[in-house]
Amino acid sequence: MFPGASEYGVDIAVDDAAVDDLLSVTPDDVEAPPALTFARNVFVPLTTACRYTCTYCTYFDAPGQASLLTLEEVRDICARGADAGCTEALFTFGDDPDDRYTEIHAQLEEWGHDSIHTYLREACEVALEEGLLPHANPGDQTREQMAEVADVNASMGVMLETTAEVGAHAGPRRKEPGQRLRTIENAGELDVAFTTGILVGIGETWRDRAESLLAIRELHERYDHVQEVIVQPVMNNERWSEGSPDLETMRRVTAMARAALPEEISVQVPPNLAPARDLIDCGVDDLGGVSPITDDHINPDYTWPALRELEEIAASADLPLGERLPVYERFLPADLRTDAFDGVAVEGTVGASDGRDPNADREWVSPTIRAALEADDEAGKRYRRVLRQEPDE
Repeated sequence: MFPGASEYGVDIAVDDAAVDDLLSVTPDDVEAPPALTFARNVFVPLTTACRYTCTYCTYFDAPGQASLLTLEEVRDICARGADAGCTEALFTFGDDPDDRYTEIHAQLEEWGHDSIHTYLREACEVALEEGLLPHANPGDQTREQMAEVADVNASMGVMLETTAEVGAHAGPRRKEPGQRLRTIENAGELDVAFTTGILVGIGETWRDRAESLLAIRELHERYDHVQEVIVQPVMNNERWSEGSPDLETMRRVTAMARAALPEEISVQVPPNLAPARDLIDCGVDDLGGVSPITDDHINPDYTWPALRELEEIAASADLPLGERLPVYERFLPADLRTDAFDGVAVEGTVGASDGRDPNADREWVSPTIRAALEADDEAGKRYRRVLRQEPDE
């Protein structure tokens, strides 16, 4: 059982033999993918407030220094993103920012909100109005918090980081692996297409890395909801000077991720942080969300690559590069998938319930998101062009 798991009601454990098997995996044991994908997004940092004070993180600002984006600012970012051909609005904020930041709580109250999640919902609605599909990554969430916003998101996410207790999660408000695992399980229970991942180099051991990947796999096997797993190296910044994992480490742990996870889950590395072209043969098939107009606010010292750089990464591996939506095609209802789809459809998206399959007719795409995908407007046409892999008009 992982630290804090029982406290948050997560019944999960991994088999020691499976851990040992995964620890023996090398890059020679996996294959390169048939293609690479990426998403075009805008980064919307709703607030830089966070209840945690992780020693490697430059995202959070201290109480008194953090602020909230206004809906007008959200609308401007999203409008510029839509004009640039983006399909995704990536919403981020620190865990429970209205918990210890009295100014944030007071501002939300002034704007008529009793929590950051009701405000996030309104911000996601703005993104949809401006022609982007929301993908919210707001840290740890209770089932109730996630349910508040799930239907206005095409997908959601949180980094597991590690199932181990590490010193980098220092301070009186430590991240609890059990709470992270509970958030991932909440997504499965609510039929939310989900992104998660591990953070490499924050003090975890090789065994911790294997256990983290296997924990993600176990939760996915229960709910079939994980669409991609990010393998992200920690990077030096103004708060972290302990160094980053070397190439050999990244190659091995990326191969472990590919070996641990079922084929339908993409293995992703962020190309502004990881040596992507040296990891493709380790099983990487996705380069994540990159933005043509906004910074990586979580890693501001490391700029997004331009599209031509992604094309060069794909060309170096002799692979085609395709743009994707923030929700993977296997989560779409059958009538929205393309004729070319040859993947594994997620449980519940094919056929009708006959009373025997408890996963039949699960609503992975809400009516709100479905309406956006089917809309006869510029945004809907853009989404469908991306889905069909057609050139932008």
